[in-house]
Amino acid sequence: MPSLDSLDFFLFRLSTDFTTPLAIFAQAQGCLICLLLAFGWACAAFVRNREINRIKKSMRNGNNFAFLCHDINELEHSNQADLPRVSIIMPLKGFGEHNLHNWKTQLTSLYGGPQEFLLVLESTEDPAYHHVSKLVSELENTVDAKIIVAGLSTTCSQKIHNQLVGVEKMHKDSKYVLFLDDDVRLHPGSIGALVREMEKNPEIFIQTGYPLDLPSGSLGSYCIYEYHMPCSMGFATGGQTFFLWGGCMMAIFLQMHAEDFRKDNCGVVSGLRDGGYSDDMTLAAIAGAHKKLISSPPVAVFPHPLASDLNFGRYWNYLRKQTFVLESYVTKVNQVMNRALFAVHCYLSWGFVAPYVMAAVHVAAALRFRAREYSLEEMNYSSVGLTMVWLLATCTLVALFSMWNLTRIEVLLCNILSPEAPRLSLASYNWCKVFIAMLVDNFLYPISAIRSHFSQSINWSGIIYYLKDGKINKIERLPKRQDVCPVFTDLGGKHLYGRKGLPAKGSFLSSLSKTLFQRRQPKRSE
Repeated sequence: MPSLDSLDFFLFRLSTDFTTPLAIFAQAQGCLICLLLAFGWACAAFVRNREINRIKKSMRNGNNFAFLCHDINELEHSNQADLPRVSIIMPLKGFGEHNLHNWKTQLTSLYGGPQEFLLVLESTEDPAYHHVSKLVSELENTVDAKIIVAGLSTTCSQKIHNQLVGVEKMHKDSKYVLFLDDDVRLHPGSIGALVREMEKNPEIFIQTGYPLDLPSGSLGSYCIYEYHMPCSMGFATGGQTFFLWGGCMMAIFLQMHAEDFRKDNCGVVSGLRDGGYSDDMTLAAIAGAHKKLISSPPVAVFPHPLASDLNFGRYWNYLRKQTFVLESYVTKVNQVMNRALFAVHCYLSWGFVAPYVMAAVHVAAALRFRAREYSLEEMNYSSVGLTMVWLLATCTLVALFSMWNLTRIEVLLCNILSPEAPRLSLASYNWCKVFIAMLVDNFLYPISAIRSHFSQSINWSGIIYYLKDGKINKIERLPKRQDVCPVFTDLGGKHLYGRKGLPAKGSFLSSLSKTLFQRRQPKRSE
């Protein structure tokens, strides 16, 4: 066994090696990545905060409904009567802790125009069927909602299959279709805000938004929060973006109605149906190929409480599904873009983690040097590493502050947009765990991505999808006794709003929603 002095010598030698030009470059690169993240989050915070100031200004001018629209005149009956019909398609799978509350916020939207809700499941044996049937029956006289059994998918992912079946069942007069996941908690004015943007700019192909994760306290939940935060920059543009989030997508899919559904003008249906795995990545690729506009309004940020029992294994399963998306593609250009994203993300992830490994060595060497009272003549030790440690620590604090500030602003925005919901707070966030999650998530991402590349298969809720040439070419469903997928969805939320997780039946927004529905009733009967 080597002596303690030999171990010290190895530690000091390693610390010295980490002060070579290449090592200094790697550490400086880590600092730069931190600063770039801080800058991106600061820009995103600016966009969200500008919207907050706009809403507050409207409220000061006497518009108490600024959380619904900036111009109170838009709430006049004459304006509401001309709003276009929207079909909301909700592909459901399983039943999680917070699903009931999420469905309630979606079904009780304060959109003033005609709307229908199509809740699509693969079968009546799905755990969600019983709960959503009960909810729909409770809201029977206030909401136009239908439950659709889509059957099993054979050529694409089950989610895409459910979405396409929902599109086929849409009302023939619907102008817009909105796809919502069951982990989206809508604000009362979310649908109206999306429609206004679509009406204002007919060039928009798809509108989207992004979730604000509310970690439950486990390391896995913080890893998911950290994974989403860098991605959130691309959705906080206040307008044009290149990214799509499948949890919320609104589009003007007139080509999907009746006869035009078979024409498939932009290859949307075929791109999804024929081997499609990821709805958002497929639609983003189609939009890019046809130079279509994707937009993300500043109010499209949705609270997303994470499961209380979200352990590390479920986080890993989620990360695997995210990296597997890069293996699917629609065109050769899309394949090249995904490969580039794969390489850049892996490089930056390990480029972010490596400096902290070096910093740990520098700190350990410095502590050992002082504890043993070595002299510089005795040991070949350089203090340059400590300088890089201080620089990295400073940049890390700047990045964490910027992340904290963006989260604070998005929490405030969500509270303003949902005035009757229980207040969200930053008090539950543990920023030490956030930092640990940053290291863990960035270390594991390349491992997950490489595994996805070589396996070309993924288990998604008990269904195994196999890819070939970027498309699903084989689907296997595990027998129920072998299906170890939990009843709860990977990211399913916990009860944060009381035992039932539903707002009071007699609330003002609920009664206003009921009034708007009754006002629209004569239109549908005619």
